[in-house]
Amino acid sequence: MSRQVQGYVYLTLAMLTVGSTVIASKLIAAGLSPFTATAARFALAFPVFLLLMRLTGVRLPKLSRRDRLILVIQAGAGSVGYTTLLISGLSLTSAADAGVIIGTLPVVSAAISILLLGERPQRGLLLAVALATAGVFSIAFTPEAAGGSLAGNALILLAVVCEGLFILLNKRLTADIPPLAQSTLMTGIGFAVAVIPAAFEAPSAQGSTSAAAAVVYYALVPTVAGFLLWYAGAERVSGTEASLFTALAPVSAVLLAFATLGEPVGFSQLAGIACVLAAVLGLGLAGNRTATQPTEGR
Repeated sequence: MSRQVQGYVYLTLAMLTVGSTVIASKLIAAGLSPFTATAARFALAFPVFLLLMRLTGVRLPKLSRRDRLILVIQAGAGSVGYTTLLISGLSLTSAADAGVIIGTLPVVSAAISILLLGERPQRGLLLAVALATAGVFSIAFTPEAAGGSLAGNALILLAVVCEGLFILLNKRLTADIPPLAQSTLMTGIGFAVAVIPAAFEAPSAQGSTSAAAAVVYYALVPTVAGFLLWYAGAERVSGTEASLFTALAPVSAVLLAFATLGEPVGFSQLAGIACVLAAVLGLGLAGNRTATQPTEGR
């Protein structure tokens, strides 16, 4: 197997784990409060990342006060905000709908860069934004979609916006932080941020073994293993090739929702995922997609 093909395999597996976070979050939402689950996720992942840093010899660079502040805000938005909003949204809407919406992350990130950084949009980017918007609308306002909810879909979209802000803030860091070190910081700071509201959160009356198992899975498989798979793949292929594999995340989420949760996949989800896939693939081929670390590493 060539090095390039190995990269494709690793990236595919990484995106499968990203899609599976939607299923895990759906199970968590049925049995645990969002901040409690988020704090538990980071509490489990943080020591594993610390161990990986020790084994690989990765060290933190010297950080300025400004960079430290950015990292705290990043953890609040991209780590805690994303996870809690995803769990909260999935308590109201279907995993299939959520899978379509999280697939818009590359386009949302690019749109945020235009709005907040004043970057000049190219025609291909504007078309990608239009396609992604059509994809979201196809499932957001279809009351006949089984298990769907406008409020839940709105929370999922807010989660994607939080992740987009994470990417935007990453551009503002002056220090060159190794990916493993940054993921370690995000889980550590994320735990510190999430544990405070978790302490005041009313315990869920529906606590279940499946929800607890889903938290453990989320912490160890998508968060840690997904990070390792993504970077193992990304170092073997070009940035453009790697970016195109993010289109697999919404596909895997919808398919897993059907296979594991028994959720029906209707025309609205299929149309939505087709629009989102076209947007992400077009954005990647045009070379406009903002480079990001995988969501599961936050």
